[in-house]
Amino acid sequence: MSDDPIANARMAAGYQVVSSRVAYSNPWTALREDILIRPDGKQGLYGVVERGEFVVILPLGDGPDGPTITLVRQFRYPVGETLWELPMGMWESRPDATPEQVAAGELREETGFSAAEMRHAGSMFQGAGYSNQKGHVYVATGLVAGAPERESTEADMTCRTMPVREFEAMIARGEIVCMVSLAAYALAKSRGLV
Repeated sequence: MSDDPIANARMAAGYQVVSSRVAYSNPWTALREDILIRPDGKQGLYGVVERGEFVVILPLGDGPDGPTITLVRQFRYPVGETLWELPMGMWESRPDATPEQVAAGELREETGFSAAEMRHAGSMFQGAGYSNQKGHVYVATGLVAGAPERESTEADMTCRTMPVREFEAMIARGEIVCMVSLAAYALAKSRGLV
């Protein structure tokens, strides 16, 4: 048995790694290529995108027409579209930061808000079929407005607060297409946090 719980789980599921190599890496992402023996005894290839843990924040406020939610909108280079999303991110330069610290920092950075309370709604994998990246969902309440502290790569980002019912109507119309935002909202709502 290894000290690596993921390696142990793979072995227990019948996978044997023959070789493993990092095909590409940068400060944010690595692509690992594993040659393995599958449970059926046949050799195969598995590409794994390795990324650090991330957070997604659901900023929940109180408006005159009921609860509000704050979204950010930005151009996403890989898909060539500008998307509405919940604030989210990761701190590659601070691997020692807790998910709650990252969530508070990303909320402030992208929206300008500080939160009196950050409630952990749960965790999820972004794309378990190809990546090991795990995300943590936080519901931020008791919001206090401030100035965003966006990075230079977020120069095109805008922010909008709207009633939750409007956000849900955007989902129904297919205007929210960010998988992480949709999953985070469903998780928070299913746990009674929205």
